[in-house]
Amino acid sequence: MSVTSQWIDIAAGNDSFQGYLALPKRGSGPAVIIIQEIFGVNSHIRAVADQYAQDGYVALAPDIFWRTQPRVELTYTGADRDRGIEILQKTDVDLAVADIGASAAALRALPEVKGRIAAIGYCFGGRLAYLAAAQGTIDAAVSYYGGGIQNRLEEASKIKVPVQFHYAELDHGIPVEAVGEVKERFAGRNDVEFHLYPNAEHGFNCTDRDSYNPRAAALAHGRTLTFLGEHL
Repeated sequence: MSVTSQWIDIAAGNDSFQGYLALPKRGSGPAVIIIQEIFGVNSHIRAVADQYAQDGYVALAPDIFWRTQPRVELTYTGADRDRGIEILQKTDVDLAVADIGASAAALRALPEVKGRIAAIGYCFGGRLAYLAAAQGTIDAAVSYYGGGIQNRLEEASKIKVPVQFHYAELDHGIPVEAVGEVKERFAGRNDVEFHLYPNAEHGFNCTDRDSYNPRAAALAHGRTLTFLGEHL
């Protein structure tokens, strides 16, 4: 097994929460924060962290829902999906963004982390990656089908780090017009990239979803690695 993993504690004020940490075979490297969807740090998100560890990064997937239901793991349909939406509605987005900052601080304190830190977020996590970039606690951000970013465009001017956006053409939750609004806000920024995946749906990167699209997922992963290689 080339990747070693464990759950670690992350300090948050007087409290603490947990995150899934995966280390690369060589033991050290730049770091990525893998930000969950509304389904918790489930087996898929842990697999994504492992994947980036195999790519040579120290990967940390923080438990964003710890205040409501620590270490919750949900599937993508039925009652589990409803539960994810319910937890999301109870989640204070500003506190969640602060948790990304706390995760970055925890990574910077690890001897295994050499170099910069990026956040890679999916769905709700994609929005958090964008907001963490605006907060200035990370060195780069990658947002996969980040919902609601078009409603937080006032944050865009605060972003001084490179950002990469991945959107799905057939995403019912994020219309192409919304993608256009975000893109327009970053016009003229040569360190901000936008990629739109034809015939792909929301969640195309997730192997456990019906919307999984192997071609789009592979293309997006390659682009993400190229982006990280350039900026970390």
